[in-house]
Amino acid sequence: MELVPHNPTDGIYPATDDYVHAMEVRDAGRLLFIAGTMGLDPAGKPGAGLAEQLDLIWSNIRTILASAGMTVANIVRLTSYLRDESYAEANAAARVSALGGRPVPTTAVIATTLVSDWLVEIEVTAAG
Repeated sequence: MELVPHNPTDGIYPATDDYVHAMEVRDAGRLLFIAGTMGLDPAGKPGAGLAEQLDLIWSNIRTILASAGMTVANIVRLTSYLRDESYAEANAAARVSALGGRPVPTTAVIATTLVSDWLVEIEVTAAG
């Protein structure tokens, strides 16, 4: 599989070091669509705060990826749903750390979650 980032420079705002406008996936043999994943522990209890929930989310995403024989290196698209806009910076930092600084197309949406204790939900598309 080959990943080809696309960051046109004419007629559009510039991409940044941790943001890419689009990612072309060439020769992918399979796709994995991960549902919105929350910061819940194995018993279904939410983490105590934002940092703990982000840690749990990325641990859960890694577990789901591993079940398909994939890693975070296979992530090609990511959407974050944040309960509050003040979570954006911590969410972005957790994403950059989890992906080792590798940019993928991302979107962050401020949304009321189904349960008030769920602070962030992340859905992922992976290719392999």
